[in-house]
Amino acid sequence: MSVTTQDPAAPAKPAQPVEHGRLDRFFEITRRGSTVKREVLAGITTFAAMSYIVVLNPLIIGTAPDKGGNLLGIGPVAGVTCLVAAVMTIMMGIVGRVPFAVATGLGLNAFVAYAVASQMSWAEAMGLVVIEGLIITVLVLTGFRKAVFRAIPAELKAAIAAGIGLFIAMIGFVSGGLVRAGTGTPVQLGGDGTLRGWPTVIFLVGLLLTGILVARKVKAGVLIGIVVTTVLAAIVNAFAKPGGAFLPDGQPNPDGWRLNVPTLPDPLIKAPDLHLLGNVSFSAFAHVGWMTAVLLVFTLVLADFFDVMGTTVGLAKQAGLTNKDGTDMPRLGKVLFVDGVAAVAGGVGNASSATTYVESSSGIADGARTGLANVVTGVLFLGALLLTPLVTLVPSEAAGPALVVVGALMIRQVKDIDFTDVGIAVPAFLTMTLMPFTYSITNGIGAGFVSWVAIRVAQGKARTIHPLMWAVSAAFVVYFGINLVKAVTGAS
Repeated sequence: MSVTTQDPAAPAKPAQPVEHGRLDRFFEITRRGSTVKREVLAGITTFAAMSYIVVLNPLIIGTAPDKGGNLLGIGPVAGVTCLVAAVMTIMMGIVGRVPFAVATGLGLNAFVAYAVASQMSWAEAMGLVVIEGLIITVLVLTGFRKAVFRAIPAELKAAIAAGIGLFIAMIGFVSGGLVRAGTGTPVQLGGDGTLRGWPTVIFLVGLLLTGILVARKVKAGVLIGIVVTTVLAAIVNAFAKPGGAFLPDGQPNPDGWRLNVPTLPDPLIKAPDLHLLGNVSFSAFAHVGWMTAVLLVFTLVLADFFDVMGTTVGLAKQAGLTNKDGTDMPRLGKVLFVDGVAAVAGGVGNASSATTYVESSSGIADGARTGLANVVTGVLFLGALLLTPLVTLVPSEAAGPALVVVGALMIRQVKDIDFTDVGIAVPAFLTMTLMPFTYSITNGIGAGFVSWVAIRVAQGKARTIHPLMWAVSAAFVVYFGINLVKAVTGAS
């Protein structure tokens, strides 16, 4: 009988984390270095950072007339926006098991409102959104979307993550009123080139407070910053009464709150109006012509496909969920599948295409690493169905600072980019800068892809380019030249 003994010189195997209960095992909470408490708090942070969509989407979708002059209405759109966000965020948490919240995509909703619905009825416009979502889902099921994710060079992935950091920081600055459209320049500081008004003071105090909390590694620092700034905003509003974005005579109010006036709404609880669910038609191809309808769907697919791709790359890298070279992440196929289904759900719900939300980075910054945080965020959106008026208590000046601070954390990805190689530096720079400058993640990714291929070819390195990079870059050339394509084909 022999006894096997361990070689004392051999390195000891790292201790495996001890999981506690089914919840822990299902979401891999301990394995990903998190706790239930941290996930819950981070889920609340994500909801606070993105709850503005319940107000902003109805203002875009609900107030834009279709070709017949019909409106969806602010109240009904608010209800379906909450419902779609709740269901799809929870689904992403349970199926994808990642802290990537889902809601109506900004940018896509404006395109649907002003470029699609203006040519047809709202039911037909949402029918095209459903078709777009189905195409995205098929691309996931065939493995194409996952293959594209893996084909993106690591340096471009780092640039995408850093660019998203700049993009959400820009969103924070604009929503907080610090950066506005200029009178003699494209953009400027404040409403007249100076800092003025109590809402701006609230934004700056919130930015400083949130930055300090995160720098001192205070748990749930981003959430605390949002809550404290909201309370301060409500107090200031009660005494200073700066008013809303517009004066009673309809003129702009440069000293007012940008979106929500922080006051307790009346009533606090209101039953949601969900009559828009299922109001979809697929007759657009007959009414506007096949070529026009196909081009509109193509634009929706490409924008959604790469907006999500960029967001997924950025959030996964921020949460430490990718492998060392950033080519893969756990359950990537399921994450992309849920996102495809979300686009379909957004169309069926008449909330516009739903997508993975970049504001999830706020929750990740507060420690979210698993799908449990998503479940919490989704449940809060369910609560918002009845408490939709209460969501308007948080002004954009209180949520904006969180986005700026998180953007500062995400920009650190530039350390993985070799700027000494011009073939890398130029595409990375275009990717990062065009996202905030054009207010589009898709535009930044497209510019990065096309310039990467063009410069690599010019350097004599065409053989190093992945075949999918060629295909995607060609699609982006069509995307950027869509007006020329319309002119050549005669589509309106």
